[in-house]
Amino acid sequence: MKEHIVIKYRHTVLFYFLATLIPWIFWFAASYVSHHVVYSESTWVAPLLGLTGLFSPMFLTIILVFQRQELRKDFLGRFLNLSSDKWQYYLTACLLMPASILCAMAISLLFGYSPSQFVITGHYTFISGVFPVWFLLILAPILEELAWHGYGTDCLRSRMNLFKTSMLFAAYWAIWHFPLAGIKGYYHANVVSEGWFYSLNFIVSIFPFVFLMNWLYYKTNRNILVAIIFHITAGYFNEIFATHPDSKCIQTILLLIVSIIVVLKDRQLFFKRTLA
Repeated sequence: MKEHIVIKYRHTVLFYFLATLIPWIFWFAASYVSHHVVYSESTWVAPLLGLTGLFSPMFLTIILVFQRQELRKDFLGRFLNLSSDKWQYYLTACLLMPASILCAMAISLLFGYSPSQFVITGHYTFISGVFPVWFLLILAPILEELAWHGYGTDCLRSRMNLFKTSMLFAAYWAIWHFPLAGIKGYYHANVVSEGWFYSLNFIVSIFPFVFLMNWLYYKTNRNILVAIIFHITAGYFNEIFATHPDSKCIQTILLLIVSIIVVLKDRQLFFKRTLA
């Protein structure tokens, strides 16, 4: 049987070491600037440092992929490998996250929370310096998924089954976001300021999110666009409504239930060792 291309993604330690070190250098610098420089002087500095850190894993992926012709061909081909018999997964990638937050807010009404959560506010829960928030809500998922599903997920999958891959990456991704909590005004900093419970919810929510995104990714023959769309809808629809933080906790519970069902129903995908 022909060896699956995923086994060619071999530089796991190098990728994750540099994909952590480089962003953290820029993000800790951005954190310092955002708290220790007069705002008028740091309007550009902190956001540019933050964005540079965000770009770096994608650049690392491009360097690692484009060194080998077979990986370059595989990477570029994973944007157009759309198939008519995968339509249900494409639809799920578009609708699952908005549906989950709408359901979570609807459930919260049973506990006395306000229907005003369904209002599209026109403003966001965080700031991003000189960059429009809507711009970052689109750009960040694109840059991240070009890295995580351009190289990071497959290099883990080449060493272990998808269940272990998803668990390990979710834990890593939670830690990877840590320096962002120090950048004044950023989403992660605001979550921390809301208290430990909501910070914990953010960490826990990453696990079902990763499981569901990886499931869609491999179900669509490793289509990177599917991962990007799923990631964009998660961030965007969680921001446009006046969602109460407790509704986001309900959303996490709903996504945990869905992810457990997905893993149980698709055990072979998650627990088989090889992709060949």
